[in-house]
Amino acid sequence: MMRIKLLILFVAICRFAVAQVPESAEDISPLLISEKVPSVEITSLDGKQIPIDQVVAGKKTVLLFYRGGWCPYCNAHLAAVGESEKNILELGYQIIGIAPDSPEELKNTMDNNKLSYQLYSDADASLIQAMGIAFEVEEKRKERLTQYSGGKNPGMLPVPSLFVIDEEGTIVFEYISPNYKDRISTELLLAVLKSLAN
Repeated sequence: MMRIKLLILFVAICRFAVAQVPESAEDISPLLISEKVPSVEITSLDGKQIPIDQVVAGKKTVLLFYRGGWCPYCNAHLAAVGESEKNILELGYQIIGIAPDSPEELKNTMDNNKLSYQLYSDADASLIQAMGIAFEVEEKRKERLTQYSGGKNPGMLPVPSLFVIDEEGTIVFEYISPNYKDRISTELLLAVLKSLAN
């Protein structure tokens, strides 16, 4: 009897958790400034699982979430950040890009955009959910997400977001816009990083 009650409770909790993912980019509830990056595993280009908090541990980080290599607005932003990489590195920050794409698709994105900073896969959308930036897509988009994620994406996209993380894994700045065409300019990003350094 106790096992049945626990099973019912577990199913209810799972349904509640799934229900918390909004159906609209405007309804997300992202982590806030002063909150810590959660300990959720992401996948490197060589297929290794590593917790995101280990990737950012002890390093100031520009953490960039984008929709996927299929998105022209994302590719333009990734390339723009790449063009400012030298300045960002000189300010003491590493750059990490994260998308729901599979590692194979990430490699294509790196090659196509001539990126030298690291990209990681969140194909199952676990990190974007933990960061509070995930939303459910309409049915017509799910096939593309399934294809690009290697069959792992449950039908969720991140709202394109940029977080600046300190050495302790704490969020010190964020730029999040439900309008996927709206991205932080590299000029504003550099101004923010310089301001945080002072």
